[in-house]
Amino acid sequence: MDLAYLRAHPGQLPLFLTHQRIRETPVSGGDICTATRLTLDDGNSVFTKSWPEGAAERVPENFFATEAAGLRWLRAAGAVPVPEVIAALPELLALEWVEPGDPTPAAARRFGAALAALHRAGADTFGADWPGFVGALPQDNTPSAGPWPVWFGEHRLRPYLRQSVDNGALAAAEVTLVERVISRIEEYGGAEPPARIHGDLWPGNLLWGADGRVWLVDPAAHGGHRETDLAQLALFGGAPHLDTIVDAYREVWPLADGWRGRVPVHQLHLLLVHTALFGAAYRDAVATAARAALSV
Repeated sequence: MDLAYLRAHPGQLPLFLTHQRIRETPVSGGDICTATRLTLDDGNSVFTKSWPEGAAERVPENFFATEAAGLRWLRAAGAVPVPEVIAALPELLALEWVEPGDPTPAAARRFGAALAALHRAGADTFGADWPGFVGALPQDNTPSAGPWPVWFGEHRLRPYLRQSVDNGALAAAEVTLVERVISRIEEYGGAEPPARIHGDLWPGNLLWGADGRVWLVDPAAHGGHRETDLAQLALFGGAPHLDTIVDAYREVWPLADGWRGRVPVHQLHLLLVHTALFGAAYRDAVATAARAALSV
């Protein structure tokens, strides 16, 4: 099997893998899926991700189709590099292989400008025309005209607050803090029309390529607020050369007044996803972000 054949016959990939007709090399690829580099007969490589072995029957419906739809939508903007979707099957996703490289200031500056262009490509509504996932969790992508604050509070904060309560990750004190943020959500300002956003842009979902560019992977793509992507880049230690990224972004598309103060509001979404997925280890981070938001 070569790359041209795979593009023309993507449904044949599981058969070739079952019969060990393709060389497979495990690679890093996230906390949820199993990631593999496939080397084809023509020397080209493909990146694949699949549900962990022995759990394939538990793949959520539309899980890989949703990621493929988001990747194609982001790629269609022609702004930030996004891997080509080679095959999107119920049990796996195959993408263009991107040779990894090192983070550099030049790549960061180029990425910041490209991210602004991606956001400016816009979206028809908040949400999306495909089912949503963030990590392994469903995410409500029901299209909405907004306004953004109410949509964000009800579709991006409250569902994961409930799940975090249900799994015991958050106690009453943290719940009260987040509920106060949601109750004040319209006071934060900065509302804008829907931007075309990645939606899960923590630093691990930036792929610094050997070609000197930054690629976007593992999206929860939808129409949202552009400040959400930028705020998520600062989570979990922050992206390399983050100041350079933000400066380059603002040169292309300045941010609205007060954007720095809204960073913890936007970060609450992904932090609540983490308490919903991984439990109380992220409890303090949720509380810290909520307190920071309430102090604005």
